[in-house]
Amino acid sequence: MLLECSEKKRIQINERLDGQRIYLRLVTEADCSQTYVDWLNDSDVNQYLETRWCTQTLTSIREFVINILHDSTSYLFAIIEKATLQHIGNIKLGPINACHDFADISYFIGDKHKWGRGYATEAIGLISDFGLNRLQLHRLQAGLYRSNLASAQALKKAGYVEDGVFRQKLRGSNGWEDHIWYCMVR
Repeated sequence: MLLECSEKKRIQINERLDGQRIYLRLVTEADCSQTYVDWLNDSDVNQYLETRWCTQTLTSIREFVINILHDSTSYLFAIIEKATLQHIGNIKLGPINACHDFADISYFIGDKHKWGRGYATEAIGLISDFGLNRLQLHRLQAGLYRSNLASAQALKKAGYVEDGVFRQKLRGSNGWEDHIWYCMVR
């Protein structure tokens, strides 16, 4: 007998997940701007992103956004600062493993002027509530480079705990680094 895996309920394009200082809404083609491209090609912003291995273009990010909007296993949200209505970064939930009810999360704050203000922590909290409560996932997880201390701090503040270490797995700017995994379980 085969295990039936159910597809999760999709969020509507006009819905948003509201926080105190930010809200999350799905990234659309309208978000594919030169500013977005510049974030992904900025060595400070992308130093821990896998997108750094290829130069990003308007075409490449449009293709990515279009594909993810049609992907029933992933959600890509824009992080919007409420005070300015400015798109300051992204957070992704997915791919969702529907058979085992878990998903990865990944995120970045592209606007460097917004670093260190707790926006990533707030976004992680919003996406975690969405994944664990609305989608009824059992587990969310995030992997990071050991040297990415800001990301580790944001995850811990959002309630994630260190879950495992893959020694010397990732190629960082200063050589091989451990791949640290954090998780939150419902």
